[in-house]
Amino acid sequence: MESLKIVQIIQKPQFRGAELFAYQLSNHLIAQGHEVLLVCLYEGDVELPFKGPIINLQRPENKRFFDFFGWKKFSNIIDKYHPDIIQANAADTLKFAASSKFFYKIPIPIVFRNANKIGDFMRFPLKKIINSFYLSQVSMVLSVSKLCRKDFLKTFNISKGKVKTIEIGVERNNSQECNLDFSIFENKKVLVHVGSFVAEKNHLGLIRIFSQVLISHPNAVLLLIGKGILVENVREKVLEYKISKNVFFLDYREDVIQIFKKSHCLVLPSLIEGLPGVILEAMYSKLPIVSYDVGGISEIINRDTGSLVKKNNEEEFVNQVNRILNERDNEKIHNAFELVKRKYNNERIAQRFSKAYYKLILSKKAEKQVKIGMQGYV
Repeated sequence: MESLKIVQIIQKPQFRGAELFAYQLSNHLIAQGHEVLLVCLYEGDVELPFKGPIINLQRPENKRFFDFFGWKKFSNIIDKYHPDIIQANAADTLKFAASSKFFYKIPIPIVFRNANKIGDFMRFPLKKIINSFYLSQVSMVLSVSKLCRKDFLKTFNISKGKVKTIEIGVERNNSQECNLDFSIFENKKVLVHVGSFVAEKNHLGLIRIFSQVLISHPNAVLLLIGKGILVENVREKVLEYKISKNVFFLDYREDVIQIFKKSHCLVLPSLIEGLPGVILEAMYSKLPIVSYDVGGISEIINRDTGSLVKKNNEEEFVNQVNRILNERDNEKIHNAFELVKRKYNNERIAQRFSKAYYKLILSKKAEKQVKIGMQGYV
């Protein structure tokens, strides 16, 4: 098949799930022979290891609903680059791509990467109406899990054929060294959490859970990898529980996989999720997992691969963490590793994205031919 020209839009350069997967996917698409341009909406504070060209639009976030200058600027980029596909990767990228297409008549099909259980965010009718408009400009939705696809179809009045499922994957080769001095955690049980400090990640619940784990394992430590608007609230909660010596705030990091390999358990008491890449990375690193049963997590974690807990059942979450810290379950760890190795590597995932792009382009060409034929008939 002929190579494609693809524009990938991300919110900004940062080590978060959507952005990490977008650049990893793009690198694999380049390896397949495609051309990929990465467009960032906002200024970031990291340099993504992307192998292709990057354009940072440096748009002001407070104008994201009425950014006509930014939409026009993006339209000019599209006119110059002539891509076959535009992919919007979560967050503000949908409204940006859809608004650009609507106001500046961009003819290129838009693919929206749905990385979450979007229905949980549509709490107000107006928000649902606005997002329905954005989705009217989209040609295909690629959801991160089967449950997220089902939720998407339930939330929006959209054709089933327009919404597909393609999961995320992991990088098989990761040579990044661990830059964290683990000698300070010698003889300690290391719990780790990766995620932005936002309400749906439930850091406050995690601190309550960890304070109970410390009763049975007073030498345990909790590594919090990420940043966000609620970080100070979490710091205050840590002080309130008087566990500052046991909790470490590590910001976003590139060496997460290496930290996983030296830790004892990934804890993920999120209230809303899609299919977190961090779970697959933990499985591939042979790190046991305890997670709330939300979003598409049950599609990869079950009784054979990890520990799922009913949402908000903090007592059972504590019990499962204590069980793992007391005795390593090698069979579950092996099963989880084999599952990821078999089904969830990014090379295969990128091939599925390519196939989806080709099918979309062919369907658009067929639609165009039908329109031409009907015009000739008239």
